[in-house]
Amino acid sequence: MADAGTPRRQSLIFLLLYALASAGGAIAYVPFLTIWLPGRMTQLAGTADVQTLGYVTFFGAVAASAGGIGFGWLSDVTRNRRGWILAGLVLTIALLLVVPLAHDIWSLVAIIVAWQLTLNMMLGPLAAWAGDLVPDEQKGLLGGLLAFSPALGGWSGWLVTWPGLVSAEQRLVVIALLVASAVLPVLLLGRPRAFPDLTAPPPARVAGERRRPTGPAVRMWLARLLVQIAEAALFAYLYFWFRSIDPGMHDNEKARLFGMALTIAIPIALASGRLADRNDRPFVPLVVAAAVSSLGMVGMALATGLDAAKASYLVFGIASTVFLSLHSSQTLRILPRSDRRGRDLGIFNLTNTVPSLIMPWLTISLVPGFGFDALFLLLATLSAIAVLLLATMPRLR
Repeated sequence: MADAGTPRRQSLIFLLLYALASAGGAIAYVPFLTIWLPGRMTQLAGTADVQTLGYVTFFGAVAASAGGIGFGWLSDVTRNRRGWILAGLVLTIALLLVVPLAHDIWSLVAIIVAWQLTLNMMLGPLAAWAGDLVPDEQKGLLGGLLAFSPALGGWSGWLVTWPGLVSAEQRLVVIALLVASAVLPVLLLGRPRAFPDLTAPPPARVAGERRRPTGPAVRMWLARLLVQIAEAALFAYLYFWFRSIDPGMHDNEKARLFGMALTIAIPIALASGRLADRNDRPFVPLVVAAAVSSLGMVGMALATGLDAAKASYLVFGIASTVFLSLHSSQTLRILPRSDRRGRDLGIFNLTNTVPSLIMPWLTISLVPGFGFDALFLLLATLSAIAVLLLATMPRLR
């Protein structure tokens, strides 16, 4: 432990390995859900592909929600984060390789539900592990490093869709190998420093006292939920939106644009996180990023040509990535109980999965009759509400 008054520091090597492992989760789902699955939907459902993808996303999100809370709680009870992460990794890869065997919609839904459960068996305990090991003084840095996660997910999509490099039949095999290469190093080589105060049990409760979520926790939860609704809509329907603007746009070009936004976000998130650590103002970057994200959505709604659409998407993609990366690490600062960290993060993970329950119905209701423009304006409004929630926190520091 560091002397009193001396900033505590987790090993930089462990932080880098942890960020790589977190990226393994993004590598598992980004190219699969944004490129492979929509294409498979078109093959199986034809012109009903957008609506069918909404149903698949809905059932998968239910499974992810249950898995995040359940496996996070189990990792709390067993106090064995590594074991759950490893088991989830093995099962996630196995099911990923089984997905091509589904030759009808409902068998595909069943496999995706099981895959979402196993993916969250890995990701839930992995998120809680950071809370056990990273002090508040480095949570901004951790958030900046977590920006590599969606970027590596985007790069993996770019890699597996590179013309002539990987065949369509081999894409999921390559994704599985990339996931294993990202997650295994921290499990096998990670040697983190221990900070006993981060895992110390909370003080005993006075008789009759009830622990309730704090005001900042509720605001953080709601703000992330609103931004994630917008992010989830683009995550699932970016493929179809660009196709509606330019039917000739190649899959690799979509993946490259997606990866570009995530890549540019990395230095911005790192700089913002380090500045937040240095000035002890962890929530200010979240307000700025949410505001820029809302503006990007307005630009997407107004875009009529491909160049304007690409530029507006880049603004949205960069800002939302910075927001979500920094939010993930700063959430660890406000959770009240170290002995239920995995469970509480599972509840926070609902902000990642609940949007996938809401977004399909919004899309199915708005897009067929009013187009993507109406959807994007609604999502921009939700992001603006997130700005107000964070900017009016009682103590924005």
